[in-house]
Amino acid sequence: VTGFAMVRALLGIGEGGNFPAAIKTTAEWFPRRERALATGIFNSGANIGAVFAPAIIPPLALAFGWRAAFVIIGALGLLWLVVWFAFYRSAEPRSHDDDLDEARDEVESLDAANVNARAPGWGVLIRKRQTWAFLIGKFLTDPVWWFYLFWLPKWLNESRGMDMQHIGLPLVCIYAMTTVGSIGGGWLSSALLRAGWTVNAARKTAMLICACCVLPIAFVSQVDNLWGAVAIVGLAAAAHQGWSANLFTTASDLFPKRALGAVVGIGGMAGSIGGVLFSEVIGQVLQRTGHYWVLFAIGALAYLVAFGVMHLLTPRMAPAKLEA
Repeated sequence: VTGFAMVRALLGIGEGGNFPAAIKTTAEWFPRRERALATGIFNSGANIGAVFAPAIIPPLALAFGWRAAFVIIGALGLLWLVVWFAFYRSAEPRSHDDDLDEARDEVESLDAANVNARAPGWGVLIRKRQTWAFLIGKFLTDPVWWFYLFWLPKWLNESRGMDMQHIGLPLVCIYAMTTVGSIGGGWLSSALLRAGWTVNAARKTAMLICACCVLPIAFVSQVDNLWGAVAIVGLAAAAHQGWSANLFTTASDLFPKRALGAVVGIGGMAGSIGGVLFSEVIGQVLQRTGHYWVLFAIGALAYLVAFGVMHLLTPRMAPAKLEA
């Protein structure tokens, strides 16, 4: 157990650079009206991987052993790193984008004015309410996603009597729905921006819709039909991914590119801490009650609470003012 925990921690450290880099890349290459959709598309990649994993990993483990399955799948990341270094280049700084309303594009103006400015330190960022809006959003909602990832197979086994031979199809359906949710949530706010909505209204409307779509999962334990339950869980998981696509994009709405990687990293840390704390809650609840509905209800409300806090901290989505 100790050895597995250590290598799992190393995996977490290695994965930690992915999303900050991805969000900053999106901010460099896409105007604001397209970023949420672009984020939704790349965010769906993890879900597509989850769909294919049940079909790929067991045959690898059977053919070459479980250790080889870890090595082979891990090596794919190294191959992708080679591709990334070979093909990626930073976008040229933009001082103006004719397709964007200047009043909605203050972050890009700040970037253009401070293109050579140093990235601000954590001490500067942590004093900004915009940082806390993103941080709290991640802290409250990332643990719910991890709950879905880690506990759905056990929930299907205990509440629906599904064994390892039959659990694959429901999980594949759920993860397929999350892919649609990730892209759909990003598309929604991008479409609202193209229709002339403000950044504040477009992002928050999309996030509120996603938060409301999670609510039915509070009652999933009352649904007797397996596929009805799968549909409700899939809707909640898809809504989380739509929420996540927009939440990540708010970071690029609120901060210039030179601060973006650090802000997303801070938010990722907050989400991880929330996951650790919620894991303890999950264990205590199941140990004392044996009921999942309490956890589903907590998860359903977390998004509305996160939305309310974020709205209070960023009522107009005004960008953070950082020293040049």
